Amino acid sequence: MAFLIPSREARPGDDPIFALNAEARARAQGGEAVVNATVGSLLDDEGKLATLETVVRALHDVPAVVGAAYAPIAGPPDFLRAVIKDLLDDRPESKHAVAVATPGGTGALRHAVANFIEPGQALLTSSFYWGPYKTLADESDRKLATFEMFDAAGRFNLVAFREGLARCLEEQRRALVFLNSPCHNPTGYSLDAEEWVGLRRVVEELAPRGPITLCLDVAYARFAAPSREAGRPLDVMLDEMLALSGKALVLFAWSASKTFLQYGLRVGALIAVDADDERRRRTQNALSYSCRGTWSNVNAGGMAAISRVLLDPELQAKVDEERHHCVELLARRVARFNELASAAGLKYPRYDGGFFTTVFTDDAFGAAEQLKAAGIFVVPQAGALRLALCSVAERDLERLVDGVAKVVRRG
Repeated sequence: MAFLIPSREARPGDDPIFALNAEARARAQGGEAVVNATVGSLLDDEGKLATLETVVRALHDVPAVVGAAYAPIAGPPDFLRAVIKDLLDDRPESKHAVAVATPGGTGALRHAVANFIEPGQALLTSSFYWGPYKTLADESDRKLATFEMFDAAGRFNLVAFREGLARCLEEQRRALVFLNSPCHNPTGYSLDAEEWVGLRRVVEELAPRGPITLCLDVAYARFAAPSREAGRPLDVMLDEMLALSGKALVLFAWSASKTFLQYGLRVGALIAVDADDERRRRTQNALSYSCRGTWSNVNAGGMAAISRVLLDPELQAKVDEERHHCVELLARRVARFNELASAAGLKYPRYDGGFFTTVFTDDAFGAAEQLKAAGIFVVPQAGALRLALCSVAERDLERLVDGVAKVVRRG
């Protein structure tokens, strides 16, 4: 007798990335010299989890009665105000933004799937994507459709994006798009100003065909490398995407997990920007209702601490300085990887910053098995190996690149 409903009978028991990480950790604890490039947590060059001390102190300073109490379902007003300000700063569009608290960026993505496409419909994202996008869609009885991420020149494929978006609108009469940039997971690619302009123009062209919701996953944005010409990649993206307000709904999946190096805190937010007062009110209500119908409310102590460090100028300055050292740590790894990978002839996307990059290969799963046998753990996906440089010490990059080069050539 089966008690599970049929669609849940064959669910896998563990996330494949976390399973690989557990295997790598077990072999390391057994005394093996392992390179673990699987899970997206920033480690220092001694293998210790990197933290921001000012954030840690703020967490310790949360009064017991605050941390123990229920938070408001949509999130405390100070927290919602803080995350909108953190993302949009003093931009005029901040007056047209509403937000709800979510358990990490994953919760924000969940709300986008549940509220902006119907059951049976598909969300659209790039051909390389963070695996849980599909899990979130599947769990909500939705589907996932993709467009080819890169063109022949290795740039964001605007032609394929337009085709995919047009197809969704034709088949569904609406579209939800997940875009993860700056510092795309898993490729590390950040769209440049020209690509964002092109993407905006595609959305403007197709918007009359049906409602388009863009959900911009900005989890890694604070680790993006600034450009001398264009400035911060996050600002470049905001300049173009906020211009779509009124033509498309623009959402942001905001996360404290990466920004504040507090993965276990499970604090995030979904931010929606819409200049229409009535639509914005309905969006706020729908998202708040979804909060009550899923997790009810988010970690009260975590939101109190994050609100404090975002709204206190002195604490925010300290956090920014501490994060800057972590960004520099990661930037050194990025530079070293680019040097080694270029010399080894690896094929991979433009990589300027972020936790991950990928190396293209036709037999990623076979290559990953060969690497595992050599004590090097990476995450295989269709057409590429994801390398989490956030967790690899700079001194181990040569071994990682050499190992990858050998199995890619052999394949």
